[in-house]
Amino acid sequence: MEAAPPLASSQSRFFSTSYSSSSSVSPSSTPFILHRNFHIINLKFKSRTLPIRCSAAGENVVTLLDYGAGNVRSVRNAIRFLGFDIKDVQTPEDILNANRLIFPGVGAFAAAMDVLNKKGMAEALCSYIENDRPFLGICLGLQLLFESSEENGPVRGLGLIPGVVGRFDSSNGFRVPHIGWNALHTVKDSEILDDIGNRHVYFVHSYRAMPSNDNKEWVSSTCNYGDNFIASVRRGNVHAVQFHPEKSGDVGLSILRRFLYPKSSTTKKPKEGRASKLAKRVIACLDVRTNDKGDLVVTKGDQYDVRENTGENERDYYVRNLGKPVELAGQYYIDGADEVSFLNITGFRDFPLGDLPMLEVLRYTSEKVFVPLTVGGGIRDFTDANGRYYSSLEVASEYFRSGADKISIGSDAVYTAEEYIRTGAKTGKTSLEQISRVYGNQAVVVSIDPRRVYINDPDDVEFKAVRVTNPGPNGEEYAWYQCTVNGGREGRPIGAYELAKAVEELGAGEILLNCIDCDGQGKGFDIDLIKLISDAVSIPVIASSGAGAVEHFSEVFKKTNASAALAAGMFHRKEVPIQSVKEHLLETGIEVRM
Repeated sequence: MEAAPPLASSQSRFFSTSYSSSSSVSPSSTPFILHRNFHIINLKFKSRTLPIRCSAAGENVVTLLDYGAGNVRSVRNAIRFLGFDIKDVQTPEDILNANRLIFPGVGAFAAAMDVLNKKGMAEALCSYIENDRPFLGICLGLQLLFESSEENGPVRGLGLIPGVVGRFDSSNGFRVPHIGWNALHTVKDSEILDDIGNRHVYFVHSYRAMPSNDNKEWVSSTCNYGDNFIASVRRGNVHAVQFHPEKSGDVGLSILRRFLYPKSSTTKKPKEGRASKLAKRVIACLDVRTNDKGDLVVTKGDQYDVRENTGENERDYYVRNLGKPVELAGQYYIDGADEVSFLNITGFRDFPLGDLPMLEVLRYTSEKVFVPLTVGGGIRDFTDANGRYYSSLEVASEYFRSGADKISIGSDAVYTAEEYIRTGAKTGKTSLEQISRVYGNQAVVVSIDPRRVYINDPDDVEFKAVRVTNPGPNGEEYAWYQCTVNGGREGRPIGAYELAKAVEELGAGEILLNCIDCDGQGKGFDIDLIKLISDAVSIPVIASSGAGAVEHFSEVFKKTNASAALAAGMFHRKEVPIQSVKEHLLETGIEVRM
């Protein structure tokens, strides 16, 4: 069992009211009646009532059903942050004995059902929910309650709620996965959503369940993304949400608090928001590496050069030190960053599993930052000095276990795309394919590092070229964008357009689009490049490199289809606060999370 740490003074703002843990279990109401077609689902277990023992777990304990996929550390941290201990489910009896059960499902539907069935937990879970015991499902933990899913299927679910989980339709122009902060429309009393105050919550998923006459008695809120899909369900003491409360900042913590303390009342009215649709995201990026003294620091490059000259000699070039990564990430969370992205720029030199400082950065950051965390750098297959082989999947798994929600693949994705374009065949063995298959494509970001190459005629090259807004040094009107590897030091025979199209087909769920020419210049994003790529793919694109003023953010959102914009140096140097960026975007009619 994991013990909750003592509440620090910084946490006191979440505890303005004294709560009684004895109120965390509501009186049981009438047990649920399973959907009339449940018997034809043909699951591997039979529906029957198992004995429920309510008092085996302590009153201040949350039972957590973690089946071993994805980042559940953030849920653990949020539970401990709110003053509860954690008991992990080891056997079906642990489910039956729980006072309150949280199921943070992450990963693929079929893999989760397979684990639940093999370990005998599916039957226990159904019995627990049928008896109206306090339950909170998160993301996949909601989807598994339905009859089946189309994800790599059809695959049978628990069958407790009528309906089939299907994939979002990207043909109508909406990008899949659905990633970002969106608004909820509450359709009935849900209790746990009482303190949201019309503010955004964080979604990241490619599949969703749709409301219908058969399941309307369950639906407590919906969200619009092309169509209205089910955002949350509630029946008695049973709750489930499609979004991630543990990644939804203060709003998400209020939802978890409402579940853990259902009889409580807040003394302070939550600030009312203006959420109406999917917001554009503002992301803070931290380039992390060891400095000349061996300390892990946040730095910032000038066209990818992170050293600055403080004298006349070569020895006078030092790595720019802009702060400590955990402290800066915590500050950006307070300042309103929608996500925090770590780029381990020493990753191509060091073995990832031996890069313990970066893992520690993730672990400590996830204890205090309740928005999505992305980490990149060095995620690839490798063999260590002792001859032991590690797959990129093992490397990524270590990052996820340490607190990452998404991993970013750079150089390895370039090599994979080149081979895929050359052969036209998917091997299923590449890092991109393996990680997206196990954790879902929403967990995989591909970071593209292109350099502008000016040409006079687009037919001069085999790669996609565009007419540039600003001509080249010799008056060239066109350019193609050459991809690079190894921190921008080596050019490759593939364009950014070709790479983006290939990695989308191979399983990437998002693209982080950098530009070496604009990096550190503060003159704005490369609009020509971002428009080219965001128009070419149906997955979200994050604009990166070049931000130096609030106007650069509104420009990229108005002139391209970018879903998010990322900045580093202007935030590190406190030239422009995150809040100022968001206020400017609101003033120009662009929805953001406030």
